[in-house]
Amino acid sequence: MEQLTLKTGRLELVPLGDRHLELEVLLDSDAEVMKYLGGKARSRAEVEVAHARRMGCAEGGLGFWVGFDDVGFVGWWLLRGPYGPDQPQVEGEAELGYRLLRDRWGRGYASEGSRELLRYGFDVVGLERIFAQTLVGNAGSRAVMASVGLSFVREFPSSEDFPGAELGEVEYEMTRETWRKAQA
Repeated sequence: MEQLTLKTGRLELVPLGDRHLELEVLLDSDAEVMKYLGGKARSRAEVEVAHARRMGCAEGGLGFWVGFDDVGFVGWWLLRGPYGPDQPQVEGEAELGYRLLRDRWGRGYASEGSRELLRYGFDVVGLERIFAQTLVGNAGSRAVMASVGLSFVREFPSSEDFPGAELGEVEYEMTRETWRKAQA
């Protein structure tokens, strides 16, 4: 199954491609955007490595999407299979994530794109569980997770080593059953 282009009321989410590299550089070069994702801005070389890794995640309808509104680039969203040290490989599960330009924060875009990926993940891809993880101190991301209906599952020590990671990470989730009940 190929990734599909997705649309919401304000967003068009298109599968990540090489043509989006400069947008990723713009996003990841903002230290404030990266505060909870490594603690510092990324160099172009680091973004190029991350871009190649992101491009390699596209399979089974999952991957990264670049979001645009009527003004332009907003950020990216992901729905990918578990991959990290704190994400056991479980069939039918995927991680939800998002990263937005700072001037787009607080406008509901993260939640809007995330809701669409939940719908897509459960109704189109057929996932059984979608989860999201962030650092304990990332109140904005945690608020998005809760606002789209994900429930707190656990807190755990972070495997990262940058300021804020010492507080640990949290995981939120939604199951297909919960999704269907919410849609009824």
